[in-house]
Amino acid sequence: MNLIVIIAATLVAGIGSVWLAALLLKVGVRSGSGGVNPQHLLSLAAGALLATAFMHLLPEAFESRIEPALLFAVLLFGLVFFFLLDKAELWHHGHEHHHGDEKSAHEGHDHDHGHSHGHTHDHGPRTGGWAVLTGDSVHCFGDGILIASAFTADLRLGLVAAIAVLAHEIPHHIGDLVVLRQSSANQRAALVKVSLAGTMTALGGIAGWWLVDQLHSWLPYFLVLAGSSFVYVALADLIPQLQKRLPARQTAAQILWLAAGIVLVTLVSRLAHGEHGHDHGHDDPGHGEHGHVHKD
Repeated sequence: MNLIVIIAATLVAGIGSVWLAALLLKVGVRSGSGGVNPQHLLSLAAGALLATAFMHLLPEAFESRIEPALLFAVLLFGLVFFFLLDKAELWHHGHEHHHGDEKSAHEGHDHDHGHSHGHTHDHGPRTGGWAVLTGDSVHCFGDGILIASAFTADLRLGLVAAIAVLAHEIPHHIGDLVVLRQSSANQRAALVKVSLAGTMTALGGIAGWWLVDQLHSWLPYFLVLAGSSFVYVALADLIPQLQKRLPARQTAAQILWLAAGIVLVTLVSRLAHGEHGHDHGHDDPGHGEHGHVHKD
């Protein structure tokens, strides 16, 4: 049953985020004039990711009997690892677009890393469609593993992680659709291609379910790595795109949408907790106080 839930959640996060991104593009989310704009979506995603990491994934991992210093070392390793992945992708894009695109790159977004997360106004090269899809597929596969790790620990935690991934994938996929629509006049084909990349989230979920099932004692480490991924994406990718000098009204809107992301994750967690419960094994002398992480 757990695998079925993981597959369903990863499909919703992977493909559902693509369709929601297409819907927002259709209603003019990129216009930036009134209503919901990309900055709002980035703020919402950042709030959801930070809340999931600091209020759910990391506390769940630290409730294990593993030495906190070791888990903090894993957290540090995760942050450095995702930083290096980001640098590798920057290096790749820098070499790929060095000739002919240098000027346009400097005229773009002030905080644009060239990374795929949340780039709602990335007007990338017209020939980079397959590169975008390849990077998107790998990224979605990784998201699936993170969601599966959370579901293996607890159903409520998995639902919260899936919602957080969904929230941050929406602005990400808006950027993908914009790039693909620039390289092809067929908008429906662009939607199909990005949706297929989104299905990699389900494959990642299946792989993650199998991996964590085989290495269940390593679950706290998987949760910490998932948390480090969410923290890195929020602080190194999403929030820097929001660090602009804006009027007080727009700044207040950013803060409100950031808070909305935190509240969304909290509400989902409360609702899931009410339906599913969260047994920490306090009444089970065989598992001890934190036996929910070390299931046999």
